[in-house]
Amino acid sequence: MTHEYHIEGMHCNSCVAKVKTALESDPNIEKAMVELETGSATINLHSHVTTENLQNLLNAAGDYTISEKAVVTVNNNDIAEPSLKTYRPLILIVSFIAGVSVLAQYPFLNFDGMLWMRHFMAGFFIVFSFFKLLNLKGFANSYAMYDIIAARWKGWGFIYPFIELLLGIAYLIDLYPFVVNWTTILILGMSSIGVIESNLNRRKIKCACLGDVFNLPMSTVTIVEDVGMVIMAAIMLF
Repeated sequence: MTHEYHIEGMHCNSCVAKVKTALESDPNIEKAMVELETGSATINLHSHVTTENLQNLLNAAGDYTISEKAVVTVNNNDIAEPSLKTYRPLILIVSFIAGVSVLAQYPFLNFDGMLWMRHFMAGFFIVFSFFKLLNLKGFANSYAMYDIIAARWKGWGFIYPFIELLLGIAYLIDLYPFVVNWTTILILGMSSIGVIESNLNRRKIKCACLGDVFNLPMSTVTIVEDVGMVIMAAIMLF
């Protein structure tokens, strides 16, 4: 279950940390995402917790008031796997990148699969970072809902698109391939952990792979995307 709340009384990041710590002290709360700008909290629950009990948690942290805004209840039995039509924007973008990576070797006298992978990864990182940078804050908020690093340090969500952009440029000009491939494996490998965890828990959340531009649900497609890039980096490395 995911509940959304209004929280009054927060004035700084220290308040956000206090509220988050207080809420997550309840064993029935899996994760609490607290926003200072909007004065809101999105709470993932293992089992129901009353607003009164949440208020008691906050009373111990300071002068904060919590009230329920909306409730979105997800029943695992009711979750349907999204259709391919849902992922049409993602499929089109990846197909375009793959096609351009092939055409880059025209007239194909000596087609090189490794070169194709390098061009594909360059295009992938550059294009996907572009969509994330269109609404950096929106991406960071969505990414923090499932990424294991961004969930603990929200700043990672603001840095991540720039890392993708740098990786894309490095692949494009073939700069330090050993370091770049290892960096890709480590970063996307860690990102995959949160994606896989969210899918195993059947959490109905938004995928941030294309930033905040498209409303793509998290599913096995996201796992294939991240793990596929890790595999290609490993092939190029070894």
